[in-house]
Amino acid sequence: MSHLRSLAVKLKSCSFGLLVRSTVNSRPLLPRCAYSSEVEDPFLSGTNSSYVEEMYFAWLENPKSVHKSWDAFFRKADPGATGEANHVQNIDVQNKSSIIRSQGLAMAPAKAEKLVEDHLAVQSLIRAYQIRGHHVAQLDPLGILDADLDSFVPSDLITTIDKLGFYGLHEGDLDKVFRLPTTTYIGGNETSLSLQEIIRRLENSYCQHIGLEFMFINDVEQCQWIRQKFETPGIMKFTNEEKRTLLARLVHSTRFEDFLARKWSSEKRFGLEGCEVMIPALKMLIDKSSVMGVEYVILGMPHRGRLNVLANVIRKDLEQIFCQFDPKLEASDEGSGDVKYHLGMYHERTNRATNKNLTLSLVANPSHLEAVDPVVQGKTKAEQFYRGDAEGKKVMSILVHGDAAFAGQGVVYETFHLSDLPSYTTNGTIHVVVNNQIGFTTDPRMARSSPYPTDVARVVNAPIFHVNADDPEAVMYVCSVAAEWRNTFHKDVVVDLVCYRRSGHNEMDEPMFTQPLMYKQIHKQVPVLKKYADRLIHEGIVSLQEFEEEIAKYDKICDEAYTQSKDKKILNIKHWLDSPWPGFFTLEGEPKSMTCPPTGIPEDMLSHIGNVASSVPVENFKIHGGLSRILKSRLEMTKNCVVDWALAEYMAFGSLLKEGIHVRLSGQDVERGTFSHRHHVLHDQDVDRRTCVPMNHLWPDQAPYTVCNSSLSEYGVLGFELGFAMASPNALVLWEAQFGDFHNTAQCIIDQFISSGQAKWVRHNGIVLLLPHGMEGMGPEHSSARPERFLQMSNDDSDAYPEFTSDYEVTQLYDCNWIVVNCSTPANYFHVLRRQILLPFRKPLIVFTPKSLLRHPEAKSSFEEMKTGTVFQRVIPESGAACHNPQDVRRVIFCTGKVYYELVKERHQKQLESQVAITRLEQISPFPFDLVKEEVEKYHNAEMVWCQEEHKNMGYYDYIKPRFLTILNHARPIWYVGRDPAAAPATGNKNTHLVELKRFLETAFNLHCFEGKTF
Repeated sequence: MSHLRSLAVKLKSCSFGLLVRSTVNSRPLLPRCAYSSEVEDPFLSGTNSSYVEEMYFAWLENPKSVHKSWDAFFRKADPGATGEANHVQNIDVQNKSSIIRSQGLAMAPAKAEKLVEDHLAVQSLIRAYQIRGHHVAQLDPLGILDADLDSFVPSDLITTIDKLGFYGLHEGDLDKVFRLPTTTYIGGNETSLSLQEIIRRLENSYCQHIGLEFMFINDVEQCQWIRQKFETPGIMKFTNEEKRTLLARLVHSTRFEDFLARKWSSEKRFGLEGCEVMIPALKMLIDKSSVMGVEYVILGMPHRGRLNVLANVIRKDLEQIFCQFDPKLEASDEGSGDVKYHLGMYHERTNRATNKNLTLSLVANPSHLEAVDPVVQGKTKAEQFYRGDAEGKKVMSILVHGDAAFAGQGVVYETFHLSDLPSYTTNGTIHVVVNNQIGFTTDPRMARSSPYPTDVARVVNAPIFHVNADDPEAVMYVCSVAAEWRNTFHKDVVVDLVCYRRSGHNEMDEPMFTQPLMYKQIHKQVPVLKKYADRLIHEGIVSLQEFEEEIAKYDKICDEAYTQSKDKKILNIKHWLDSPWPGFFTLEGEPKSMTCPPTGIPEDMLSHIGNVASSVPVENFKIHGGLSRILKSRLEMTKNCVVDWALAEYMAFGSLLKEGIHVRLSGQDVERGTFSHRHHVLHDQDVDRRTCVPMNHLWPDQAPYTVCNSSLSEYGVLGFELGFAMASPNALVLWEAQFGDFHNTAQCIIDQFISSGQAKWVRHNGIVLLLPHGMEGMGPEHSSARPERFLQMSNDDSDAYPEFTSDYEVTQLYDCNWIVVNCSTPANYFHVLRRQILLPFRKPLIVFTPKSLLRHPEAKSSFEEMKTGTVFQRVIPESGAACHNPQDVRRVIFCTGKVYYELVKERHQKQLESQVAITRLEQISPFPFDLVKEEVEKYHNAEMVWCQEEHKNMGYYDYIKPRFLTILNHARPIWYVGRDPAAAPATGNKNTHLVELKRFLETAFNLHCFEGKTF
């Protein structure tokens, strides 16, 4: 009996699974998996020894009483047992049971235990290959490196006969036949294989030119799907026609690089040599996705191979590419432009493989290699949103990465963590890693701590398919499976093309300085095109003549395009737009006029929005008691025709929704607002996850309002929102930082895309950045949104005295690279948001939003300031006693933002209302020369002072000073009042903060402090 109990314990992890006995219609005892619909991992299955005993004794009595699989098992485990049992039939029935049991116990052999142990060993062996087979796969085309940076061979992989001992198996077991578990497909239609054949098939599936990482995925169905795609014998087959197509695509990819190398040998082009297979790989991904219904593919990639992708994937005219190499080419568009291997492209064409219409967009990207990742995701999300493609079946994204950047750049991780968030998911992205096995000059062993550059993808359970890039058919198969995975599961997937870089980092670089052994091998490496062509010629699929004709055909195309490119003397960068907005810049075929209509709205609309903002438009919805008080306060303001900051924002958004403008607000905790002022999403206090967004209940046919808390990411989320804003001009897309200086970690997106995007790529973008700013004594990290950085990057000329034409305000906005404002009233905030959409063009808008002003009793606006006919005030002049007698005013204090209210309070206390005027600059950049000039001339006897709460080397002073001097013709000074220069944006000591505040307010109203000082 002890033998059988031991057998039962061992069977707990056996492929035969949990044993159950049917009591219906005397069905034979079966393994659970024989008639259960559940898919079970055999290593997680359990059993009970009594079942095994009952099964065994039932079989001894009558072999037909158990399932045939168990009959076969017990026959092999206990040969002759049934023969011994036959004579029992002649024994008295009363003694039958005891005799069977005694004989059964006597014959419960060591053979049965050995057989079970061997089956378990084989299952462990299969699992080892599935988990760790990629570590010994032949992935490096050069044959000199290990793709996982480790030459160690896992001890549980049977790479030599002596390793059979790890499982308790021996060479003599190789011919034994073992039943295969349900968690493998290596048998095809066979349920049993010899050990030798099992090992051979596992090696073919997991240890050749494809290395699979997927067993960390916590979904059995997904794991089984991948196993079937790669384990099924003979599944990786291509027709002769498919092989010829692959060869032709390799010809195009390779000969394009060869042509550039011949014509421009001394030019940087960041060619694809060493990974030419990437072009047919991308085309396979696109073709396969198109077959499955995808209509729009958005790509992002670094500079390596970009020209080849433009030429052979996006189908950019070759002459347009070649003319980029002409140093005498004149730019026809305003702006700086960019190097050719940073440019993007948008193209609509018919996909030859499917005869379906297909749109391709390659997003422009700077040398900050992975910065484009979230931008592509945001643009993809927007295209899905506007097409109603909630499952991502029509629009998808492909991201191409370099191995060193994929492992080293944090934005990759941030982007992956957006992949499954409801308001950010794009329903699966295909990531293609061009794994050069080297950075610029840095060995991968010095560039990452993980075995593979792709390990970051494991955090979202994305399967990772490593493949030797010198095996084109393996690459094509992997790409086909990747496209199917994305279409089936709508989740990310990674294709790791393990390749090499034939030249240095660029064509002018000498790689032998730092990687001599690698490049000695590379110099001897036969190009993949020749390898594959020789193979197909040997197989008789193509002839040498056909191959040479294909090369000559493509070379002729390149030569003709080169000739035509010489006729192009002007570069029109608009041909390289990756996000065109058809019809936006024209009105009925004519260019839009440089005007902006008034941004005010009817009073009844203001009241309606205020009433909805004060209500809960869902029945039986219980809100928090504190929120009830907030809504009641909103209702009171609406009745009194007054708004605070939050209500003004509500009215700006709501009015745009009525006009069909989609509004999307994203960022950390934006639904409630960092300072608990917004409350755009209401939460039922009794029902989990039941929410209400009153903004979506304003009008019966309104545009949708999207407000979404983001992950704790700035770089990734700001890039995402930038991409979202890129897709359509008819949307107000806003990103709010939790505190203004949190944009520090998104500086790359600001510098590379927002500040300079139009100059480099003629790409308008209307994204709005809301940056809480103000010195409130909260310490150096929660005070300053760093306005000096944005102003330093503004492109208006401080020394150029403008011509004030009738449309000066709008043309000045059109000529700037972005708009920087610091509104001091809710009404002005309302107007600037609406102006952002009503302008005939799109510019990024930077808004320094308040903190204490959100609830400041003086920081309120009346409906009168927001009604029809009203507009955004770039400058708010003095409206008190000083403005009535400007000749008597001794000092004009110019300021912006929150400090205005502190100045007004201090002026009142000192009773200087008639002697000191206070003027607010609401729009700081582009600088409102015309309105500031009016103020300066109005108070011609007064001294000019700029007062700010920020330190002198920060804030606005360095920006406004030269512009004031231009207006004053350097005849009069503009004095500075504020905090002294400092290294940190603010003090962390509350008392010091108050002392500093008191000191500069005293100076601001000391009418003698500048006497005797030289300018």
